[in-house]
Formats: sequence, C-alpha cells, structure tokens
Amino acid sequence: MLVSRESVRVYMGKSEQENKERRKPEHRKIERKITVIGHKNPDTDSICSAIAYADIKNRVSHSHKYVPGRAGEISSETRFVLDYFDVPDPEYISDVSTQVRDMEIRMTPGVPKEMSIGTAWDLMNDTDAVTLPVTENGKVIGLVTKGDIARTFMDMDNTHFLSDARTRFGDIAETVQARIVTGDPEKIFDHGKVLVGAAVPERMKKVVEAGDLVILVDRNENHIAALEKGAGCLILCLGASADKETVEKAASMGSVIMETDMDTYSVTREINKSVPLQAIMIRDDIDSFRLDDYTDKLRSVMASTRHRAFPVVDSKGNYIGTVSRRNLLGIKKRQLILVDHNEKSQAVDNIDEGEILEIIDHHRLGTLQTLQPIYFVNQPVGCTATILYQMYVEKGLDIPRDIAGLLAGAIISDTLMFRSPTCTLHDKMAAGALALIAEINIEDFAQAMFKAGSDLKNKSAEEIFFQDYKKFNMAGHSFGVGQISSMDGDELELIKEKIQPVLQKELDKTDISMAFFLLTNIKTSSSEILFAGDRAPDVVSNAYPNLEQKDNAVNVPGLLSRKKQLIPAFMAAMNYI
Repeated sequence: MLVSRESVRVYMGKSEQENKERRKPEHRKIERKITVIGHKNPDTDSICSAIAYADIKNRVSHSHKYVPGRAGEISSETRFVLDYFDVPDPEYISDVSTQVRDMEIRMTPGVPKEMSIGTAWDLMNDTDAVTLPVTENGKVIGLVTKGDIARTFMDMDNTHFLSDARTRFGDIAETVQARIVTGDPEKIFDHGKVLVGAAVPERMKKVVEAGDLVILVDRNENHIAALEKGAGCLILCLGASADKETVEKAASMGSVIMETDMDTYSVTREINKSVPLQAIMIRDDIDSFRLDDYTDKLRSVMASTRHRAFPVVDSKGNYIGTVSRRNLLGIKKRQLILVDHNEKSQAVDNIDEGEILEIIDHHRLGTLQTLQPIYFVNQPVGCTATILYQMYVEKGLDIPRDIAGLLAGAIISDTLMFRSPTCTLHDKMAAGALALIAEINIEDFAQAMFKAGSDLKNKSAEEIFFQDYKKFNMAGHSFGVGQISSMDGDELELIKEKIQPVLQKELDKTDISMAFFLLTNIKTSSSEILFAGDRAPDVVSNAYPNLEQKDNAVNVPGLLSRKKQLIPAFMAAMNYI
C-alpha cells in the first residue's frame, strides 16, 4: 500500500496551498448536550418531569440538545407509567464529573503503519500535530510523535536501517522524488545496506554486497559493476539515466532502478524518511481514553507520561481523535437542569463539578449554590409536573399524549391521588386536563399505578428503603428519610419487618446521625414512622408529643407528605434537641 503525501492532502480534505495558508488544528466537539435530571432515588415525578422538561426545551430552543437523565434506579411505580405510555427510560447518570466527551477533541487523522516517516512528518506540520495515532481497521495499534522521528534521525548510524525497517521501494522512490525505471514498487527492501557508489568500479565492487541499495550518478560502468555484485536497487542521481543494457540486467535479476533529479547528498539525507512508521511506532502500553472516561483519569495518566496527545476511542474501540493537556485545561463543565429538587445532598454525585443552568422545583429552598444567576422556578404546588403543565400552556405548546400521561401519573403519585396536604387546586386542574389528553381515567389509572408501586414482594429490604430516600441537613443535624406508599396495610406490616434493620445499617455506613422511614397507608391516610439514631426518639417526640413510641416506631394519623408535613415538623423539633 503506497501512502503518498498527495494522498494525505486529499485525505485531510485540503490542497497543498490551503495547508500552507491554514496550519490550524482541527477540532471535533462531540455534540454537547444539556441534561435535565431529578434527584437520587428518583420517584415518578422526578423521572417524568425530566422527560417532559427536556421536551419543552427542545421545542423552544434549537441551540442545544436537551436530554432527560436519571440519578438512580426506576421504581416499580414509575416503570408502570413509562411502560403504559411506551416511553423509553432516561439515560442513567451516576456522576456529573467532566468526561472526555466534554473536551475539545482534535481530529488528528489515524494513519496506516505503512506510511513513511517523511509523509508523517509533513502531515504533522500540515496539521500542527505532535502525535499521530497509527490505526488499522479503525483501531489504534501504535503512536508516533515528532520526538520519535527526530530521535530516529539523531541515532541513525546503521547503514542497514532501511532494510531492517523493511521499507518498500515505492516509498523510497517517492521520498527521493524518483521514477522507477524497472522493478516492482511494492517490493520490500529487506536485506542489504545503503551506500554511495562514487568510487571507481574495482574499488566499489569491494564494498557492494548482495541486496545493497547503491546511490550512483551517470557512470554506466558503475551501474553494471553494482549489479554484478548483486545490488538490489540502484538510485541514479542528477538526472542520470540507465542505458538499455543496465535496465535489462536489473530486470533479469529482479533488481530495482530508479532515477531522480536530486543530487547524491540530498538523496542520502532524505532516503531514511521513507522508513515506514511501523518501524519506529510505540506499540506497547498505549494510553487511550473512551468518551465516557472521567477527566480525573486523564489527569493522572497525563501527569505520568511524556506524550502530549492521547487517542480517544468510541464505545467499540474505534479511533475518533486525540486530546492533549491543553484540551484538558480548556474543558467545560457538564451543563445541567435540575427538576424536583434543589438540595445538594439529593443531587447526582459531584454536582459541584457541573454547571447548573436552571432549577424547576416545588420543595423548600435547599443548599445548592450556583456561580451565577440562573432561571429558578419554585412554586408551592404538590408536584413538579404541575409546573411543567403550566409551562406547556404558557408557551402555547401542544402536549403529546405520552407526555400528558407521564405528567398526570406524576401528579397522581406525588399527591397520593389528591389526598396529600401538599395537593393544591392547581394540581387537581392540571391532572384533570392531562388525563383528558392522555385518555385515562384518573381513579382507574391511580389504582393500577399504586398497585404496581406497592408490589414489593420480590424486592430486597435495601431496594425498598432506597426507592424513595432523601438526605437532609438542618439545625446542625444530618439525617435521611425514606418513604413507601401502599394501599395494602398487611403488605406494609411485612415491609416494616424488613426495613427496621436497614435503618441502623444506613447509620453505620454513612455520616448521617439519624434515619427515618415512613410506611404510608394511602387508604387510611396515615403513616408509621420507623427511626434509628441516638437523638431520633427525641426528634419524633418533639414533633409528635402526644403519640406513643413503641419499638422505635410511631403511628401518625393524617401524615402523608414528607415534604409538607414531616420535614417542617422535624425542623421545629430539632431546634430543641
């Protein structure tokens, strides 16, 4: 395979003149996306609101791509809603630390191992690259740097270097700007040395050996003498031509003759540039990065290696481009829109490393901070989905049936079918309008959804505990609160036996001081609070002073909402412990 300088120019999509005028690096920016995401251990509102707000943003803004995300596993209840309306799961995102895909990726071309180092050097100059990945079938098999090429020439004192590198005669001819008169350009120069045959024939015969490449001028007797000694290739310089006898003799021997207008000094200086990259490329311990690798990994690798650029590959290992230390310094944070939360403890991991653009929520103001003002919508309604319904109406957007179904399901879930004290008239009106669009009966849909959500027989205690679990920090105390809702009191009793040991485990493995769990009975509009932690009994007794505690549990009539009932009561109680 002959890889010429001209083919490289075509490959790069630039003419030679364009390369001279524009020696600027090309970069590829993997399409940046803005992720709309809810809290950890997401409930139905968190998932459905992320999907709906991404739809709104994509329809009103065409400058970015908005995608819904999720910061945890999908609950049985939410699974029922997504499957009912045939909506795919949002992308799972466990961490918003910057990744390789967030960097400027330089479109340095992958080159074949057969390319000569001279052609590679020209390509590096044309693209301002210092490192070239060597690829085969789309995979990175080696790396070559400008330093590697420079060291090759500084250390080049071996006259067998060209044959040791198994260089093609076609590459040699191109490098010294020669015409092949006879011989196969694909033939490999695989044994013999390189020498200049400037001496008289008798003296030259003493040093020429079989397979040698001999650089000559226009003395025919030297041409014949070199061939008689078995020379594998003659390069005739300064426009010299081989006579008929010389050409015929070379052809009969299978030797190569090439002619060039370059002088012998220039040929000897340039000829080693024809060596293929496979002779000098780095083959082992090549550090490459995938698009989803976190940049912390890059920093540690870049700090411990001498390379300035590193290959980037896709999920299948196919080469994409390169990244460098400079690209790492200029990286942009991942951009996020948060829905259904504004507490740092509830946000996806490493939220401080992301850039929060907007927050759409219906909870109390939390602990998240931003570096600049952002669009923040916070309304005292029972569900984030209610706010999104209002946005569709305000922006004059039609609501697709599947989105309407998701939003209706979220409102029904968050308000416990309008039983929760968090429920407002806005929630009821939004749910009614959305149910008409989604073509569902609210009571029938709610029954089916709650039944699916409370079918917990095959789930472990940990899965149930973390299904809807949030952490809070207030009055100098850190604590976690989980909640499960069911229409079956007997099932809640079974869950209670499973959950109580998990509360203590959560205390032992995290930095929280108290853990609580609500077993909410939708039918009776009441909750049983399970608790663990030295100060937890005091908090519960201060919040609900007239209720009896038994076995680290207390029944609270009328308690349905963690947000509007439990957390405010706990906030007041913690001021007195």
